[in-house]
Amino acid sequence: MINDSQSILLDKPREAAAPSTGAPLRSAGTHLATADRLGALRDLPGFWEGTGFSLIARPDFSGNSPNGFFLELSELRETIEFTTIGSPVFNRGSLQDDIAIFGVTYLHRVTDGVTGGALHIEPGMWLNIPATTEPKADASVARLATIPHGNAFTTVGFVQHAEFDRLPDIPPANTVPFDIDGQPLAPGTKNPYPEYDLGTPSAFRSGPLPASITQAIVDDPNQMLRDTLARQVDEQGMTLKTITRLITSTASAGGIGNIPFITSNANTLSLESVFAIELVEDASGAEFLQLQYSQTALLNFRGKSFPHVTVGTLIKAF
Repeated sequence: MINDSQSILLDKPREAAAPSTGAPLRSAGTHLATADRLGALRDLPGFWEGTGFSLIARPDFSGNSPNGFFLELSELRETIEFTTIGSPVFNRGSLQDDIAIFGVTYLHRVTDGVTGGALHIEPGMWLNIPATTEPKADASVARLATIPHGNAFTTVGFVQHAEFDRLPDIPPANTVPFDIDGQPLAPGTKNPYPEYDLGTPSAFRSGPLPASITQAIVDDPNQMLRDTLARQVDEQGMTLKTITRLITSTASAGGIGNIPFITSNANTLSLESVFAIELVEDASGAEFLQLQYSQTALLNFRGKSFPHVTVGTLIKAF
């Protein structure tokens, strides 16, 4: 209930704020101005949902696994909700002028596509960063997030735009473990671990598997992304018109911070990802936005780097 004194306060015109002696007022601009400042991130705000696939070799301390891991293969259902950070975020320079960063926050939720059980939750941000002189760097994008295993990461990268009248080439995602500090093995290299061979029975691999998880998907999870685009274009008469790729990694900047348990048991030191925002036209001529992503994190244990690969295709619903 509002009493008389509160009513007076509500009716009273707001007085102008006193002149600031410090930071300027930060406030959101118009929708068009904000979208322009988001750059390549402008189509992200909204609610996306879809399906995907996850492959992870997780440590097995039971002593029963001959290779010390359990290969978890999961069909995914997932949602990502992006929200615009409307006002600028200023980074103060000591070697150059201040820069203003714009971006979006997000919450990524992933559940098992068969059981509905919880698999992953990730709050984070995407940032649109202007070119700088100190350090000398082109405009870039960055992805920051935290994961409740006890990881926090920052990846930095660039944007790639493309117009298409055909299917894009999506490079393979390697799933073969390799020596820590070694180089990833060439695509097509035979995986020496029987857990990755669906034709070999294993108690240390998820099962029974849904029909969507095939040997081709285990060998190269990006095949799921190619198959989705091929169905849309070749069978459903859709047209992939444009792609905006957000390509980031921890290779040249950023990094991953882990709690001590993660550092000791499955040290995760690198992450690379491609998020592709696709404009698709369906057979009726209506356009919609689609987000396809592929990311690989390396989990280091037992002397090997085990690629943890996740892919997904989501449609912007709202």
